[in-house]
Amino acid sequence: MSATSGNPVPSAPPSYEEAVGINVNYPHPYPIPGPGQKPDGKGMNPSPHMGQPPPANNPITVQTVYVQQPVLFYDRPVQMCCPSCNQVIVTRLSYDSGALTWLSCGGLCLLGCIGGCCLIPFCIDALKDVDHTCPKCGALLGSYKRL
Repeated sequence: MSATSGNPVPSAPPSYEEAVGINVNYPHPYPIPGPGQKPDGKGMNPSPHMGQPPPANNPITVQTVYVQQPVLFYDRPVQMCCPSCNQVIVTRLSYDSGALTWLSCGGLCLLGCIGGCCLIPFCIDALKDVDHTCPKCGALLGSYKRL
């Protein structure tokens, strides 16, 4: 059929990318020569949309994620952000009798310290477990167990 007879000239079939639905306007990781260009890359012009900001009608939302490192509790106060009141604080320490305190008491009893000397471990903070609390809201933040 010719163009003079009034019938349209059939167009070329769609390319593979157009038929499959691949976005042909997306910049390829390596240049693809177009018609009339050499495959060695000479004479190639970058596409007009490369290096330009995205259109204003399609805003890009950026979400910032803050990851807090886990806090390790020992027998010293820790500076941290309280998860309960979201304030930067230094933890308040309180001491409770734990397994090491009771084992020390039992060991002293076996050595013959029966006249009350076996209760000395209950007076020594270095043998007790440590609880870390927030001084502003009073929330229990963590514990350090001696054993």
